[in-house]
Amino acid sequence: MSTCIAGSAPQPRASLSYRTTTLAAVITAMTFAASGAAPTPLYHQYQETFGLTPFMLTVIFGVYVLSLLGALLTVGSLSDYIGRRPAILAALSLNVAAMVMFISADSATTLIAARALQGFATGLATATLGAAIMDTDRSRGPVLNSITAFIGLTVGSLGGGVLVTYAPAPQQLVYAVLLVMSAAEALVLWYMPETVTPKPGSLASLQPHVSVPARARRALVQVTPVTIASWALGGFYFSLMPSLVRVATGVTSPIVGGLVVSALTFSGAIAVLSLRNASARRILSGGIPALVTGVAITLAGVQMQRVSLMLIGTIVAGIGFGAAFSGSMRTVMPHAEAHERAGLLSAFYVEGYLSFSLPAILTGLVAPIAGLPLAADVYGAVVIVLALGSLLAMLRSG
Repeated sequence: MSTCIAGSAPQPRASLSYRTTTLAAVITAMTFAASGAAPTPLYHQYQETFGLTPFMLTVIFGVYVLSLLGALLTVGSLSDYIGRRPAILAALSLNVAAMVMFISADSATTLIAARALQGFATGLATATLGAAIMDTDRSRGPVLNSITAFIGLTVGSLGGGVLVTYAPAPQQLVYAVLLVMSAAEALVLWYMPETVTPKPGSLASLQPHVSVPARARRALVQVTPVTIASWALGGFYFSLMPSLVRVATGVTSPIVGGLVVSALTFSGAIAVLSLRNASARRILSGGIPALVTGVAITLAGVQMQRVSLMLIGTIVAGIGFGAAFSGSMRTVMPHAEAHERAGLLSAFYVEGYLSFSLPAILTGLVAPIAGLPLAADVYGAVVIVLALGSLLAMLRSG
């Protein structure tokens, strides 16, 4: 690996080992994912405090995702030019500022602004930390990148649910915890070794673009349908599932909604780890049917007004969700060279986060008219059709 040269942030005298850097980067990536999920269990409190509609909740959610996409399209590959370390430290600084805004939020406008800043920080961090993990541990990098988001989202949604239910001042405490973690991680990663040689072109790289190496395009197109299906499912869970649990079952405890949401990502993480030695094609061929089956069971739980059935369906769907994410990433990322990783990761996440946000925002707009249970049925049916179409295309391709 090449080291930092003139033009990048100063290299510390003492430097972390690659193994320690990998561990710190993984934990930091989990913290960013947890930060993104933390507001989900608080949406009901925000709804009551600020008088928010379901559509406004999805707007707050969507602003985060769209800001994240903006970061991926502009600064997603910036670390390929200026180095991993300065980009990671910048992302952590922005996340700390976003946590301060959440702590002091007194209106929907402040929440939207905080989510926008948080989304930009996460977009910069997602591509940069993912590339840094690949730089320092190429053999396990794809698996580590696959589980960081799932574990972080699980901790954020479930931990947030616990704090909202049992802790004092939950609208401030959860963000205070994340603020301290982000500051501590910045202190540790200040001493990380630089893993890329800075090069000219950083300003030009800020022009909105998607960077997909020619040899990776076919693989990216092949996994697009299942990427849309799985990420769209995740978007529904993190924007509207707590509300659906309350509407469909009458259970109002925030921790129950957080438990259902975290079940999706926790079972996804288990799937990624369990299938880490399987081929990408085998992962997808097993994960897609699990995704379809889980969504069907979850919708049955909505119709029967049973949280237990929704939880079972979510666990099964989560296995498919994790398998689809891991299989897709492991299909695409081997086609990138070291200097192309951040750019290709950005393109992969742009596709995913568009699927994560736009269908959920549309559903939030329709839900007050058609009713949330019916909107969920239609949403789930579209996810099932997309997943089955992807499986059929994969089988036909041999």
